[in-house]
Amino acid sequence: MRPITPGRDERAARGYLAPSLLFGAPLTVHLPQAKLDQVLDRFHEIEARMGAVTDGAEIVRLSKEHAELKPVADAVGELVRARAEQPELEEMLKAGDPEMAALAREELDALRERLPGLEHGVALLLAPKDKDEHASAILEVRAGTGGDEAALFAGDLFRMYQRYASTRGWRVEVESESEGEAGGFKEIIASISGDGVFGRLKFESGVHRVQRVPATETQGRIHTSAATVAVLPEVEDVEIEVRDEDIRIDTYRSSGAGGQHVNKTDSAVRITHLPTGIVVTSSEKSQHQNRAKAMKVLKARLYDQQRQALDSARAESRKSQVGSGDRSERIRTYNFPQGRVTDHRINLTLYSLPQVMEGDLDELLDALIAEDQAARLAALEEEFR
Repeated sequence: MRPITPGRDERAARGYLAPSLLFGAPLTVHLPQAKLDQVLDRFHEIEARMGAVTDGAEIVRLSKEHAELKPVADAVGELVRARAEQPELEEMLKAGDPEMAALAREELDALRERLPGLEHGVALLLAPKDKDEHASAILEVRAGTGGDEAALFAGDLFRMYQRYASTRGWRVEVESESEGEAGGFKEIIASISGDGVFGRLKFESGVHRVQRVPATETQGRIHTSAATVAVLPEVEDVEIEVRDEDIRIDTYRSSGAGGQHVNKTDSAVRITHLPTGIVVTSSEKSQHQNRAKAMKVLKARLYDQQRQALDSARAESRKSQVGSGDRSERIRTYNFPQGRVTDHRINLTLYSLPQVMEGDLDELLDALIAEDQAARLAALEEEFR
């Protein structure tokens, strides 16, 4: 069934841009020639300097900038060449030769069809970017209001992301988990490794609400429960420095289900970051591995604090931003009786809940990414005015 979205006038009033508009008919951003020349000049400057410098650190820095700028420079070069063709073809139209004029008309029509797509592609490359777009991520899912049912829903959400990760070829590794009494999870934290994980999943952070009849409900009444999701970029050691004097590390004996699996040594680790009060734990069998896992999650949370502060500041000036940094925001509702899932940020409803819960998230994620692209293009257009 097709998505249900607000009417066109309402969408326009709210700044809503449907994914089909973004992907099928690219938004046009006027790119000044001076800006395009600036990109090409910088790229050629880097290439020239790479052939002249001998300092190892400078070579590494220039190589990295060159790799980042090359796809932009290639796209800009293609656009500049296409723009240059237009006046030449228009001159050919004025020529007295009917055959040449007909050929020029055909090529000009094709060029005018191609230019908006080229402009759109370059605009996206030039728009403000999230530097963590290609990073791996830490996924945290926690049961919210709703008791046992919330824990069960948290488990369903985690499995949904697990299945989606599998379809993308990403690797999922559980860092820590706390099971619910009736199943599911009170909390589960996992790392998801692969290219572009954070860029695809970053808009999943927030409160996810479920409406369904719990397995324990004898009267058939629909209950509403919630779980919170946080997606944090996994950071490199050089990005976040954690000083020894700023943390307290405690070891303790983790609880188990009994029998041979009970932890008989103090191998579980709790790290407290004293300046912020952030506490992370890991309770696998190896104390050494637990320290490493807990430190990885701690760094991700500290880095995420910095990102949230920046996101909140940006959201003040860009109200249409999809990710506001507010983790308490209710972002999505999963209604099982009606088989629908609604993302409240972009007013998108899909009647494909079973498929979504099986990990078919691309339609939702593509719509969120499209909305973010529209906001970034709007910011770029404002910059050029």
